[in-house]
Amino acid sequence: MAEPTFYLFDGYNVLHAGPFSDPRELVDRLASFVALKGARGVVVFDGVGEERTHGPLEVRYAPHADAVLERLAAELRGTERVCLVSSDLAVRGTSGQEVMKLSSAGFVRDLVPASKQEERPHRLGDRLDRATRDRLERLRRNRSG
Repeated sequence: MAEPTFYLFDGYNVLHAGPFSDPRELVDRLASFVALKGARGVVVFDGVGEERTHGPLEVRYAPHADAVLERLAAELRGTERVCLVSSDLAVRGTSGQEVMKLSSAGFVRDLVPASKQEERPHRLGDRLDRATRDRLERLRRNRSG
């Protein structure tokens, strides 16, 4: 498949897949990536925020980012070589066969040098501090016993 000319990014999905400190840092990285590729792109975040253009990258906010990504993929896939970056299987599944799809984690692995990637825990329990895990375990035992 030819190189994409248009990238669609699931904002918070990509943010949480990488070592980014906040959405602004992610937007800066994505704008640089898209510019280096000679492409254009849109990153869509759930919620409300300042919509703006950052070089060849548009930043949008919507109550349901998934719906916006699906609509954009459908609109653009006939005229652009579209790449959708999301780990949401429903969004990736409804974007159409003509659209290239990348998981957020896979994209971030290629975007961020290995030296800057941190190992992020995948299970919720691994993200909690010891005291919180102990409290939750006590609650679980009291309810089951």
